[in-house]
Amino acid sequence: MLSHQLFIGDNALNGNSVFWCNSSLPDLKGSSKGFPKHETRHLSEHKNVARCARFSPDGRFVATGSADTSIKLFEVSKIKQMLLPDAKDGPVRSVVKTYYDHIQPVNDLDFHPQGTILVSGAKDQTIKFFDVSKTNAKRSYRVIQDTHNVRSVSFHPSGDFLLAGTDHAIPHLYDINTFQCYLSANVPDNSPNGAINQVRYSCTGAMYVTASKDGAIRLWDGITANCVRSITAAHGTAEATSAIFTRDQRFVLSCGKDSTIKLWEAGSGRLVKQYLGAVHTQLRCQAIFNATEEFILSIDELNNEVVIWDAMTTDIVAKWPSNHVGAPRWLEHSPVESAFISCGTDRSIRFWKEV
Repeated sequence: MLSHQLFIGDNALNGNSVFWCNSSLPDLKGSSKGFPKHETRHLSEHKNVARCARFSPDGRFVATGSADTSIKLFEVSKIKQMLLPDAKDGPVRSVVKTYYDHIQPVNDLDFHPQGTILVSGAKDQTIKFFDVSKTNAKRSYRVIQDTHNVRSVSFHPSGDFLLAGTDHAIPHLYDINTFQCYLSANVPDNSPNGAINQVRYSCTGAMYVTASKDGAIRLWDGITANCVRSITAAHGTAEATSAIFTRDQRFVLSCGKDSTIKLWEAGSGRLVKQYLGAVHTQLRCQAIFNATEEFILSIDELNNEVVIWDAMTTDIVAKWPSNHVGAPRWLEHSPVESAFISCGTDRSIRFWKEV
C-alpha cells in the first residue's frame, strides 16, 4: 500500500548519518585547469547493453547493470592488478560476482552507505537487495515490489531510507526496515509526462533532487518530502536525464537531451553556469563530477567521446575517444580517486584511471 504523506522524525538525521560536506565551486572565473591523462581498459561484457554503474562509498567495489537483466560486481583492487604491465600471476579476473535475479533490464544501482548491501532498480517494477559479502549468493535476499518501472534508486545517508524514481511523477520513499512506502502530499505542477529519470540525495539527506522526462528539475525537502522548488523546463522541452548535488548542497548539476549541462543554485533555482559543446539527444546521459568536483564529465554521442569541462570556467579541457563501439550510455566516477567507469551500448564495461 502506498501512503499519501510523509514525515520523517529528526532521528533520521541523528548520529552517524550526519556527513560533513566540503565547500565547492566558488563563483570565480580564471584560467582552466588541465585534466590529467587517463588510461582505459576493457573489463568485461554483458550480454546486452550496459545501462548503469555505481561505486561503493569507499571505492572498493563497482557494480554494473545491464539490459540482459544481470548485475556484475567488480573489485577495484583487482581491476588495478589488470592494469599492471607485469602481472606475474597470470590473468586477473576483476568480476567477483554476477547476479541474476531481475527479469527485465536493470536501470540503476546504489550501495548502502555503511554496509555491504547493493540495491538495484529495474523495469520489472522491483528493487532488489544483494549482500556483496556473501561469496556464493547469486540472488537477492530482499525484494521491494513497486507499482511502476523503477528508473533510479538512492540511499539516504543514514541507510534507513531508500528513494525510488519511477514512471510515477512522485518519488517513492521506502523505510527499508518496514518496507512502508511514502509519497509526498505536496506535488506542484504535476506533469502527466513526469516520469523520473534520476533521483539523488544530497550528502546529508537534507534534500533530494529529481530529473524528469518533462524536462523539470525538482528539489525536495529530505525531512517532510515536500517539493520545495520546481525548475520547470530546465532543459526546455527535452528530458532532464540526470541531476546531482554538489557536496556542499549549494548547487545541482543537471544534464538533458537538449545537449546542455547546467549548474543551478539550490537555494534560488537560479542558473549559474552552462557547459556546452557535447551532443546528447538520444541516450539517458549523465553529467558527473570527478572526485574533487573540479571537473565535469559527460558524453558526446555524435563524436563518441568523453568530454571534460573545468567546472569553474565552463571551458572544455579534454575530449577523449570513448573506445566503445557507439557512444557510452553511462559514466560513473569513483568517490575516492581519479578513476571512472563507462558503460557501453556495445555491452562493454571500461575502467579509466589517471596515469
